[in-house]
Amino acid sequence: MARKVITMLTDDLDGSTADRTVEFSLDGASYAIDLSDQNAGKLRKALDAYIGAARRVGRGGIATGSTNRRAAPPATTRVARSHNQAVREWAAKNGYEVSERGRIPVSVIEAYNNR
Repeated sequence: MARKVITMLTDDLDGSTADRTVEFSLDGASYAIDLSDQNAGKLRKALDAYIGAARRVGRGGIATGSTNRRAAPPATTRVARSHNQAVREWAAKNGYEVSERGRIPVSVIEAYNNR
């Protein structure tokens, strides 16, 4: 038996069709929001000044440079699952072959991030 599942994203701000799921963290909490390209651009523009002045935090929660700030915890399983689902959906729409389960190839993730 074959099954075809179509997931449609709805922009969490205005109810229009969303193009992607955007993930971000603030004060140790991770968030995911479905946004249209236009609203995702607005979010990025609003955060540009802060991102430009901030330090990136690595996987272990260690920031480059000295700091006494609390590091953000790793993304929750729910957020990771929603991100993986978004990557798989994008890959399928853009001609990449990705299995429904298991590890997503790095090349597909990089293509998704650079879209």
